[in-house]
Amino acid sequence: MKLMILESGAKGKTVKKYLGRGWIVEACFGHVQDLPRSGKQGSKAMWASEKDKLPEPPWEWTDRAEKVIGKILNKARSKNVTEVYIATDPDREGEFIAWRLMHIFSEFPFVTRVAFNEITKNAVEHAIDNHREIDAGLVDAAKVRRFMDRLVGFRCSKFAKSWNLRSMGRVQTPTLGYIVDREIERDAHVPIKYHSVQASSDGYTFKFRFHKSSDDEAWRDDTGKFFSDRTFDADLATKAYDCLSASGMITVSSIKPGKTNRKPPPPFTTDTLLQSSSSSLGWSMSKTSKIASELYNNGFITYIRTDSTRTTSSARDVAKKIILEKYGEDHLGPGALGSDAKKSAKNVQDAHEAIRPTNPTLEAPENTESDGIKLYSLIRSRFISSQMSESIRERREISATVEGVDLEISGTASWRVHPGWEAASSDFLPTARVEEPNYGLSIDSPWNLDKIEDNPKMTIDETKPPRRYTESSLVKKMKLAGIGRPSTYVSTVLKLSDRKYVSNDNGSLSPTDNGSLLWTEVAPIYNNQDSEIELFSSDFTADMERRLDMVEEGGSTGAEMWLNFSKSFKQAHSNALEIRRSKPTPKQLWAIDNRISHLSEEVRKEILGGREISEISGKEASELIEKLISLEGENGGPKASEKQLSYLISLIEKSTMEEEYALNLVDAKDFSDLTGGRNGTASTLIGLVKEANEGLPASDAQKELIRNLAEKTGIAMRDVLALAELAEESDISKSDASTIINKLKSIRKKGGKKKGD
Repeated sequence: MKLMILESGAKGKTVKKYLGRGWIVEACFGHVQDLPRSGKQGSKAMWASEKDKLPEPPWEWTDRAEKVIGKILNKARSKNVTEVYIATDPDREGEFIAWRLMHIFSEFPFVTRVAFNEITKNAVEHAIDNHREIDAGLVDAAKVRRFMDRLVGFRCSKFAKSWNLRSMGRVQTPTLGYIVDREIERDAHVPIKYHSVQASSDGYTFKFRFHKSSDDEAWRDDTGKFFSDRTFDADLATKAYDCLSASGMITVSSIKPGKTNRKPPPPFTTDTLLQSSSSSLGWSMSKTSKIASELYNNGFITYIRTDSTRTTSSARDVAKKIILEKYGEDHLGPGALGSDAKKSAKNVQDAHEAIRPTNPTLEAPENTESDGIKLYSLIRSRFISSQMSESIRERREISATVEGVDLEISGTASWRVHPGWEAASSDFLPTARVEEPNYGLSIDSPWNLDKIEDNPKMTIDETKPPRRYTESSLVKKMKLAGIGRPSTYVSTVLKLSDRKYVSNDNGSLSPTDNGSLLWTEVAPIYNNQDSEIELFSSDFTADMERRLDMVEEGGSTGAEMWLNFSKSFKQAHSNALEIRRSKPTPKQLWAIDNRISHLSEEVRKEILGGREISEISGKEASELIEKLISLEGENGGPKASEKQLSYLISLIEKSTMEEEYALNLVDAKDFSDLTGGRNGTASTLIGLVKEANEGLPASDAQKELIRNLAEKTGIAMRDVLALAELAEESDISKSDASTIINKLKSIRKKGGKKKGD
């Protein structure tokens, strides 16, 4: 018996159809072992290592993985499995998972690695025939990436807590920087007013040219860019508009002929798929990723995490046959490639292919919902288009005059004469014009203005600030900057929202106050000139990604990269700590102010030695906080935090108490009188209100849950009541309900009725 282990259950079902009898196909559901997150080892930021070796941490089971893998192991043993094929995803992370599975399944006689870029019968069989050892370069790159992210995440996130911030990340933080910097640009933008006049004739747009670049009054934006169709002169714009309105036509004064050839785009990579589905389908990244994963797992498209635009010759041959049959020989092209493949003259299969249909002849996948069909259609059309000819448009640059004004009005007339690749992508492109202009293309030819509303049109507006990033444009920026990789684009952007560093308003990403604080005040401490690296700069992050690629490809060793990074990080972190010690952090300032604000001015001056809080050093602030904590009993303690007060108010609202009655329990007249800390009056009152609430009758929801659990465990209601020493159901309090529910859950977990019942 043979066993194949994949990452996805859906993928496993597809592969099982191809393997048939004699095979067991199981899913490990992603990572099975990773860096420890619990116990003493889980608190470590890094592990020691020798100069020429990578650290060897104790790899720990991920959530639920031990149970999942345990079942697979037991099944393999019981079925007398002799061969284990590990078919995790064909990338760095997939190789790491395979490496761990190799160790876990080492008891079996034959354990090997297989990888396929598409889930088709031929690809699976080819992978089995060409099984291999674990790729050490890929695994080392995955390890180093983990070690770097762990070190930065643990040390820098702890550092950020001084500002009450949740986390910092090697890729996450510079990505946040793009969003914050864009917001700073927007805030600094100074609007510049302008006037423009345009008109429509035969569906083409014509605009007045008011100035030459050399004119003193020429209009330029805040970057100095010249726009001939804009003017500061309101009178000039009004005159142009009035004359055009009165004339109702323009007269051709010159024509410059030409052609426009549009090259087909290459097949999708991860980032271009995310961008295109956003613009063409209006989808979020998470939706695109989810549906693309389903298409891949069901065998309809190739692997979805890729930077490659290469494709197999066999797939291209199928595409070309489709093009010949449907569009004709004049629509065939040489095949479009992206910058990743143009370094080589050969268009051969890469280690990773672009995203394409596994069977290009399939126009729509069967048993697939409408969204899946839409995304598949987008992917298929892009791949077919990539093998087609350029689209061609005739182009005429037209200059014209308008009676009564000595200004030129100009526009461009174009019409498509050969669709080329656009024929296959027409569902996702604007409708192209294919007819020649209705008016003459010769000197002195009259062109009448279209009889439509607001034609001609005078616009009085001002320049707008740069647009905020969207999810897809942020991924494009990450790709161009070289930070992140296809497997991390989506998770990095989503993590920024999860950490509350970014808010998403109808697709536009803007930084929160915490996001701006992290990038403008905390990250620069690590990017200071005293360090040999700018830890959170885009350039440094991109360089680390390139070095990881080199480890992956065997161009350098993981041990060498880790040694260099850890040394550089140690120095950068040490410098950052020194800078932090030089002045109080916001968290320290808040802690001091919270503990002395209720004191008299005389006492405050005595505690601070006559200085302002901002004048003390970070070290002095730390010492002062310790002193204030020791004096809390003497000075009455700090104010209660907003979190404490919010929780307390919610407890009072759930109880039968009046606020005034509750406050009187701790001799307070108002919530502002409550003190914080473990021994403060807020904490005491919370305990009193909780105790009072526990005596309240159980809620209907609690009672319903008790009945359901009683039924599922097969225990009579009288015996359920006995668990809390009660006689009647009406006697159940909130506290009793919690006791009964916990006991019933424990009984059910053990599998049935309590012994003795």
